[in-house]
Amino acid sequence: MMWQDFVFMIGSSLSIVFLAPTLRDVSARVPLGTSVPSMLVGGTYAFTFSTLGMTFSALGAMATTIMWSLIATYRSPDDTAPVRGSISKATLFAQDAWNAAKRRPLFP
Repeated sequence: MMWQDFVFMIGSSLSIVFLAPTLRDVSARVPLGTSVPSMLVGGTYAFTFSTLGMTFSALGAMATTIMWSLIATYRSPDDTAPVRGSISKATLFAQDAWNAAKRRPLFP
């Protein structure tokens, strides 16, 4: 077993510990522009780690992905009922991403 597998798993476990207060805080509001990309990156890491045979890292990354998906579902702004506004949340995220892309210069 590779030692790197445990290092990545510990890192993912720490991120879960740090994200837990956000999920527990009813007044917390995390923009979808933060939670959805973090969720997608975590899922990509989980898939990549699993293809490399790094089981513990994959499980840690998947747990982080689940935590971000819960934050996206329950702690996004302007949402009184979780899951009910999922389509409007996705639309809002797409609009925000489009507007941010239009304002950002192509070359710095």
